[in-house]
Amino acid sequence: MAEKLKITLVKSTIGSIPKHKKTVEALGLRKLHKSVEMPDNAAVRGMVDQVRHLVKVEEI
Repeated sequence: MAEKLKITLVKSTIGSIPKHKKTVEALGLRKLHKSVEMPDNAAVRGMVDQVRHLVKVEEI
């Protein structure tokens, strides 16, 4: 596994279920095409997996 993940919001959360909106916000993503770097651990991987249709993930 990589040390960090670069997570980018590529699709809007408008129309998504509230749980997905909160997950995206918990990842630190506020606006489209903005990125955050998060540690590569099971918790973050689980969050990303839940909203994989809204984000793009790169291993750093």
